[in-house]
Amino acid sequence: MGSSLHGVRWLIHGEQEVWASPWLSVRRLDVEQPDGHRVDYHAIRLSDVAAVVVTDAEDRVLLMWRHRFLTDTWAWELPMGIVESCEAPAEAAARELEEETGWRSGPLTELIRSQPGAGIIDSTHYVFRATSASYAGPPTERNESDRIEWVPLAEVSRMIARHEVLSGITLLGLQQTLLTQPPPPSAV
Repeated sequence: MGSSLHGVRWLIHGEQEVWASPWLSVRRLDVEQPDGHRVDYHAIRLSDVAAVVVTDAEDRVLLMWRHRFLTDTWAWELPMGIVESCEAPAEAAARELEEETGWRSGPLTELIRSQPGAGIIDSTHYVFRATSASYAGPPTERNESDRIEWVPLAEVSRMIARHEVLSGITLLGLQQTLLTQPPPPSAV
């Protein structure tokens, strides 16, 4: 018996904007569920987000200590931000890195991407990886963080366990980096 990659599907019959800003739109959708029942559904269409994991030759990662006023929490985060309509996600990641930290990335490769809230939020989160960066000067975005540090990758798992890393895109990027790191040389 063959299997299909596609199965149960919901259909959108109509959609209207309830409220919007330049980077977010709250929507009301007329949705038909697979059993034929139609429901009023609410969702958010959010601009895509790009972040970058920058590591160096000393196996450190560049992080920012941030306060998030909405949740009133402090935690370490990757440089990140909204992908503008005129730029590719990698360009946004490089721009945000330099604006927020003052560091200019070396070549970027895509590390991972996700849809963090696909049941209610339409936004792709792209995480890129750079294994080099050069200091370009002080950050131009002064409202993001005043504490930017190179943190040993070996410490990241403990930081996550202590809840010092809370942002979903940061967790995803750091954990993927840890998964793809070559193992340290074994002691003989």
